Amino acid sequence: MKFIDEAHIEVVAGKGGDGAVSFRREKYVPRGGPDGGDGGRGGSIWIEADRNLNTLIEYRYTRLFRAQNGENGRGSDCYGRGGEDLVLRVPVGTVVRDEDTGEVLADLTRDGQRALIARGGRGGLGNLHFKSSTNRAPRQSTPGEPGEHRHLYLELKLLADVGLLGLPNAGKSTFIRAVSAARPKVADYPFTTLHPNLGVVRVDHERSFVLADIPGLIEGAAEGAGLGHQFLRHLMRTRLLLHLVDLAPPDPQADPVAQARAIVEELRRYDEALYRKPRWLVLNKIDLIAPPERPARIAAFVRGLGWDGPVHAVSALTGEGCQPLVQAIMAHLDALRRGEPQEEGAHHE
Repeated sequence: MKFIDEAHIEVVAGKGGDGAVSFRREKYVPRGGPDGGDGGRGGSIWIEADRNLNTLIEYRYTRLFRAQNGENGRGSDCYGRGGEDLVLRVPVGTVVRDEDTGEVLADLTRDGQRALIARGGRGGLGNLHFKSSTNRAPRQSTPGEPGEHRHLYLELKLLADVGLLGLPNAGKSTFIRAVSAARPKVADYPFTTLHPNLGVVRVDHERSFVLADIPGLIEGAAEGAGLGHQFLRHLMRTRLLLHLVDLAPPDPQADPVAQARAIVEELRRYDEALYRKPRWLVLNKIDLIAPPERPARIAAFVRGLGWDGPVHAVSALTGEGCQPLVQAIMAHLDALRRGEPQEEGAHHE
């Protein structure tokens, strides 16, 4: 299924039914008086999070959603039936905004969580409400009120504990395959990841965390270059970022330090809060470096980057170093759940 993470829709709640003008007419009951009933309330529109959904693709093809109108009132004091509510189901992690005002109407982070996004109109009053000692045969009634009408922007932000970021071909897809059951595409050309992938990393029978892999970033991503800028929003909900760096790039002229700085700068330009999020450095592809050379290569990279936070050296291809990293991540997340302070990693310039 194609991954769709945003949609623009229009919602119209139901109109309330009109009040009725009617008079009681029965044999042997002269001047029976008004008996026009009220109109029914229009149906409202709700939005509800459903864990069984993972895209907003349904809302790309159907843009207009209307709730049922309320029935008009009738004679014999009969009130109109209320319109049925309409429930729109979306993936967990969806944010709903009013496009006209920018107001956030709902941020659905739990399965089954729902919010009212368009209220149905009230039904009109029948003429029985207007009877008085001076007006015994009222012919007034009121029309039903229109339901709320909104233009909405739906934005899906994946709910993951840990997010992966890095240049294309830094090894993010290989890493997520190595530590979870997710099977993203892996190849030796850039942009093999075209949409976010989620993987559940199970540490033991009772503990696990969710890992999100987004398309690789390139310089200028915050302004729209490449693919990653479309998906940086999915890292906003994570509690830890893993910055994967190819420590042995195939191009001998490539500078891993400059590449790593470029990624950090893209984070800063996209969102300051994302830049300040706890971040660990993961140096990948150490299997391409001879073991005696690794300590010096790692030390030179860390020194050149000016990094003083957590550093992990791994080979996503062979699995070397992956399990110690997974255990460290789980310990970090467990400590966060207990409310213990954690080392967040350096935010180098």
